[in-house]
Amino acid sequence: MLRFETAGESHGECLVATLTGLPAGVPVSIDFLNRQLWRRQQGYGRGGRMKIETDQVHIVSGVRHSQTIGSPIAILIENKDWKNWTGTLPVEAKDAVDGKEKPLHRPRPGHADLAGVLKYNFSEARHILERASARETAARVAVGALAKTFLQQFGVEVLSHVIGVGPVRLARRAAWEEIVALNQKEEVLLGCVDQETEQKMKEAVDHAYRTGDTVGGIFEVVAHGLPPGLGSHIAWDTRLDGRLAQAIVSIQAVKGVEIGLAEEGAAAYGSAVQDTIHYEKPKREFHRGSNRAGGLEGGITNGEDVVVRGLLKPISTLRRPLESVDLETREPALAAYERSDVAVIPAAGVIGEAMTALVLAEAFLAKFGGDSLGETRRNYEGYVAQVSNY
Repeated sequence: MLRFETAGESHGECLVATLTGLPAGVPVSIDFLNRQLWRRQQGYGRGGRMKIETDQVHIVSGVRHSQTIGSPIAILIENKDWKNWTGTLPVEAKDAVDGKEKPLHRPRPGHADLAGVLKYNFSEARHILERASARETAARVAVGALAKTFLQQFGVEVLSHVIGVGPVRLARRAAWEEIVALNQKEEVLLGCVDQETEQKMKEAVDHAYRTGDTVGGIFEVVAHGLPPGLGSHIAWDTRLDGRLAQAIVSIQAVKGVEIGLAEEGAAAYGSAVQDTIHYEKPKREFHRGSNRAGGLEGGITNGEDVVVRGLLKPISTLRRPLESVDLETREPALAAYERSDVAVIPAAGVIGEAMTALVLAEAFLAKFGGDSLGETRRNYEGYVAQVSNY
């Protein structure tokens, strides 16, 4: 089983990620991992934290001579902002510095602040917000990059683009080639394949900034090149669509998931929704006349692109704070404000890629197994031959 965990707080010394279950022999490029971390930090509307951090991976186990060795992989990502918080969040109480305390007594609506305080019986929300922060997702992107690298060995690519910011929506389908070209750019605005639509998205972000507000949106993750047969229909927790949905909703601020054209399909008749089936005799392969199902039928990949959308609510920390309650006095108060973003939709897409890649890599290994990349490849190639000879 492919399994990952993350640890670390937003203003702690570092983030930690571990990944267990990747076969030996997978090539690892530090440059590629750092590129994914860079992509997560980009996008119009990001806050001041992105000017402080320049995320880089430091692999301390599981990779030698640029290849995985089959053992758990451990990654550290330094928090450069830690130097400003050493006296505020020390490991040992004796290292605390008087006057450096930064308690949060006015919980922010939409954040984990109040729910976490009540759950853990804290007097204020500092420890809650430090872990609930989306800063944690840098660790996910790092291990997700390893899952991407594994999938690339079999011709599978996972990329994202933005289809909505606030009220602005991309009015057409994006071609795979457009998404590839978009993600090769060195400058990231709002991650939309259509420049005219992207400019309107920028105006929505500008409006939110001017009014002290924040804005959400929709990102789309596309996995290209997957074989049919990953996942299973036999049990609720083996259905790949359910596992992908859980992975995407686990991302901070994501409140909904759509696989394929779910919302559009719900408003249509069945004859206009199902993907017709065709067979090309020269190529000896099945294909669909469309991909409204998003590459999944019955919880199993069908050979088309897997398409997953994440619906991201606006960030909870507003420069124009909302009504709240002071945890000390229980009196009405305005919510606390901490340095924050106005919009994070392109970054959320990169995180969505990581989570999608991790789920798909786990499903890939569940089907094909292998303690080494060579063994996995032999099993995969045998299956591909089986499918082509059906």
